Amino acid sequence: MQLEICQRYGAKFMPPEETYKVGVSESALRGELPLNGLRHPPESGTTGWFIWSGEWSDDPDFFRPLHVYHLEEHCPAALPFIALPPGWRFLVAEGYEDVWSDNALLNI
Repeated sequence: MQLEICQRYGAKFMPPEETYKVGVSESALRGELPLNGLRHPPESGTTGWFIWSGEWSDDPDFFRPLHVYHLEEHCPAALPFIALPPGWRFLVAEGYEDVWSDNALLNI
């Protein structure tokens, strides 16, 4: 499924290490939609992924760290998109999917 998403949008297939961490909001962990994700370049055992539902917050407690291997149980809607490379975003809702490149994510 991850390879299919990358192929569909012309993105390089870059699955993260399962032991690396993503930042996930509590609302995303509750399964709320729409679900948003963006990927910065990975560093220090992180994937670069930030996944959230609802409005983005700069609150330092908005995202909690979660290993990639826990996504299947706690945020399965994000799994199809997790192999998109740094510089990509996604937005999914009931019956809706959007994936796009955002080079601004690479210049942090």
